[in-house]
Amino acid sequence: MIYLADIRNWLKGFNIADYYYSGKLDANKEKAICVYQRKSTIEAVRAVGGKSSYNIKPISVLIHWNKNSTETEKTAYKLYEQLEAVSSFLLNDTKVYFIKLLQSEPISVGTDDNGIYEYVIEFDIYYERK
Repeated sequence: MIYLADIRNWLKGFNIADYYYSGKLDANKEKAICVYQRKSTIEAVRAVGGKSSYNIKPISVLIHWNKNSTETEKTAYKLYEQLEAVSSFLLNDTKVYFIKLLQSEPISVGTDDNGIYEYVIEFDIYYERK
């Protein structure tokens, strides 16, 4: 099983943000990334005759950066490109087969109430079921 905290900790290895969160963002902190479980319409993965050998974790990553739209956009693209380059790897003791990015680029979601620009990257993590 993969948990949001596992993904948050994995993203720290990309060395992009000053702060990393899972489940809830501290909106008072700039240059932060938060990992959420995306609401998904993915059906449970089932194989004929039992469990399948893999599962899917739907993820949404919020890049909550600063009041400069260009810096925020560049940071979102930097993370997107790093995710795009990922191939199979171990996340704790779980084998991740691949990451499927759901949009062709990070999505701007405007600013929060404090004028901080934000982007979202959505993806599915395909991982080995144990």
